[in-house]
Amino acid sequence: MTDDWLADPTEESAWRPWRLLQAAMDDEIARVYADARIDGLKPNWVMELIRLGVHGPMTITELAVSVQRTHSAMSQKVAAMRSAGWVRTVPGPDARSKRVDLTDRARAVVGRLAAEWRATEAAIAEIEAEIPYPLTRVVRDIEAALERKSLHDRITERLAGDPEWRR
Repeated sequence: MTDDWLADPTEESAWRPWRLLQAAMDDEIARVYADARIDGLKPNWVMELIRLGVHGPMTITELAVSVQRTHSAMSQKVAAMRSAGWVRTVPGPDARSKRVDLTDRARAVVGRLAAEWRATEAAIAEIEAEIPYPLTRVVRDIEAALERKSLHDRITERLAGDPEWRR
């Protein structure tokens, strides 16, 4: 083993500030729900709840496609939302599928969630107007860089030269 192996590569991270910023912003949105006494709601469920409120019941696959998630990830999210009392599932159009629908609890607040969504988007636009390089531009620029060369390819190129990876 080399001395480099002993160094903890997680001590420094370009990725960590992004994750921490997202978590902090989600915490602020969760505070909005807590202030409004909307208990047990996670910010990362709101898009799906609004979609179901607007479009009505959907299969897990339809809901996943509508919010650009994998079926597996959506299935896990629906299970969590169901356990928390926000959605219910009923048999779908065939024996293998389930339809996801809002519970009465969710129906009672979905309009408020849409209002929060609009307010949050407006707040983000306000923040973007205050900074010299808006987040939406950063995302577009990163997407363009990843179209030129995928993250997978960038990682595997570096791993090819790392003796620890080849062990």
